[in-house]
Amino acid sequence: MNASVLPFILIGIPGLEEFHMWISLPWSSMYIITIVANFAVLFFIKKEESLHQPMYLFLCMLLITDLVSSNASVPKMLILFWFDVREISFEGCLIQMYIVHSFSIMGSGVLLAMAFDRYVAVCHPLRYITILNSQVIAKIGLMVLLRGFLLVFPHPFLVQRLPFCRSNEIKQTYCEHMAVANLACADVTINILYGLFVALFVVGLDAFFIIISYVTIVRAVLKLPSRQARLKAFNTCVSHVCVILVAYIPALFSFIAHRFSTSVKPHVQVLLSNIYLILPPMLNPIVYGIKSKQIRLKALGFFQLRR
Repeated sequence: MNASVLPFILIGIPGLEEFHMWISLPWSSMYIITIVANFAVLFFIKKEESLHQPMYLFLCMLLITDLVSSNASVPKMLILFWFDVREISFEGCLIQMYIVHSFSIMGSGVLLAMAFDRYVAVCHPLRYITILNSQVIAKIGLMVLLRGFLLVFPHPFLVQRLPFCRSNEIKQTYCEHMAVANLACADVTINILYGLFVALFVVGLDAFFIIISYVTIVRAVLKLPSRQARLKAFNTCVSHVCVILVAYIPALFSFIAHRFSTSVKPHVQVLLSNIYLILPPMLNPIVYGIKSKQIRLKALGFFQLRR
């Protein structure tokens, strides 16, 4: 089959096709919560000038990357579940692949930037605004954006060069890089190696620097004179730690499942990758909404005015 005109068929969740409609219920509920919660927090941050601080600007970046990656994958997934519309064009598949992977990398970069923000806030509180001024935040945002775009840039070309002469059925709910590459009737070693390099480079490097940041933070906090001061300092990091766990734990399980596919059932692999796409974007604004007193008060004030 000629790759330039090849339509792919998304299988959905292999072995659970008859349960697609039931699976769509929690998936669609989480997607609605994701859209509402993310836009609500973005709205409150925009309206409240006291929230125009580095921490909340980085949060805005995270929520925007979540919204883009969710909207690139979940609507198509739900259409598949509801209406059994499985076909996706080759070009559409490459675009979806690029957006999902690049914005996932951007999300990891923003988490690293947020760790740096917490490091400065705890270890250099008097210089916080000076270090994280608007120019520095803009440069960090640009670097996060460029890294995501450039690292995933080869993915579509690595897939486009492959001949597809066997099955065109993707055993996934969206166009994941290796799920598409594995359909090719050619050697995909380069795809495997580059995908592995990107995953280890991004998650490995980001996780390493995040750990270094928090080791430094913990050491600084333990040196504080009073228990109350230590608790206050730790409390400023709780939201970010929760968001990191929510982002990296599903990603880790999804990565392990795909690398050890012979011992993990296909439907488990797909469900894990779906959870990685749906769960963090839903929980991130909720975690910050609950833990941030300023966002919480702004939300309560908004709803009281609407009564």
